[in-house]
Amino acid sequence: MPQKAVLQVNNLKTSFFTEDGEVPAVDGISFTIHEGEILGIVGESGCGKSVTSLSIMKLIPSPPGKIVEGEIYFNEQNLVPASEEKMRQIRGNEMAMIFQEPMTSLNPLFTIGNQLTEPLRIHKKLTKKQAKEHIINVLKLVGLPRAEELINEYPHQLSGGMRQRVMIAMALLCDPKLLIADEPTTALDVTIQAQILQLMKSLNQKLNTAVMLITHDLGVVAEVCDRIVVMYGGQIVEEADVKTIFKNAKHPYTMGLIKSIPDKRFKKDRLYSIPGNVPKPGSVRTGCRFAARCEFAFERCTKEDPYLYGVSAEGEKPHYARCFLHETEGVKKGDTAVTSS
Repeated sequence: MPQKAVLQVNNLKTSFFTEDGEVPAVDGISFTIHEGEILGIVGESGCGKSVTSLSIMKLIPSPPGKIVEGEIYFNEQNLVPASEEKMRQIRGNEMAMIFQEPMTSLNPLFTIGNQLTEPLRIHKKLTKKQAKEHIINVLKLVGLPRAEELINEYPHQLSGGMRQRVMIAMALLCDPKLLIADEPTTALDVTIQAQILQLMKSLNQKLNTAVMLITHDLGVVAEVCDRIVVMYGGQIVEEADVKTIFKNAKHPYTMGLIKSIPDKRFKKDRLYSIPGNVPKPGSVRTGCRFAARCEFAFERCTKEDPYLYGVSAEGEKPHYARCFLHETEGVKKGDTAVTSS
């Protein structure tokens, strides 16, 4: 029996309006996240990953940003027309986000306990004593020692790994149905990264929380995710389950990302890098946005924008790629949301 969809994004378009005109940062993306699933959103910096997450939370600064088209269904309710008051009831309660840098997300002037108490008083109406007990339990859940003492400390007294665990604890306080993690391990050393990823996987299994993990690191995705959405130039260029992506990537950009992963078995080989740079949002008006960096590009790629094509064989899990090389392999899907079987 297929699990219930917690989040369904349909043809989402988010733009920033500047003196030079409209700049599309997210251009018509669609995807679905189910209960208990971890979906990885992958791509280089500037591909539209963080703007996607901020659009879902409706935290895009306006002006200059605006959701210009599309639907964001969370628990079957479209959030795009929702009021700010309604969003305040959802954020930090049913839907929570872990931001990139915990030191800038935590207020240096308040203790950890003080900052963790606020969402519980707002959303759960707990007393001060009840909130303290719940905070200590959640801090222990995320693997923080001496939680009773830690609630009286300030962010600068904690290590980077501890601050990140506090951010995860803050996101989990109200038992959200969806947890959005925007590159939660970027500022951490390798050992702490592994611990945080294992923690997120463990919490996902214990609490059945749906997780949207945003990262530029395919190694991170391979460790914890069930499905992968690869973004480039504000569009989804490939989507499939993790095993399929690593065994049989179809889009040249995804193939390049996988080739860029360091492999200790080939120490003598020069580390592969995709030539060129990510185009500035809105700079590619016609054709495939990856064409200028693609070794397989031909004339049509610079003149037409490819659709997402279904490239999975009959009986296999859905696999989509935005590339003319696979136009004859499957049915044109446009940006139809892909659901796992």
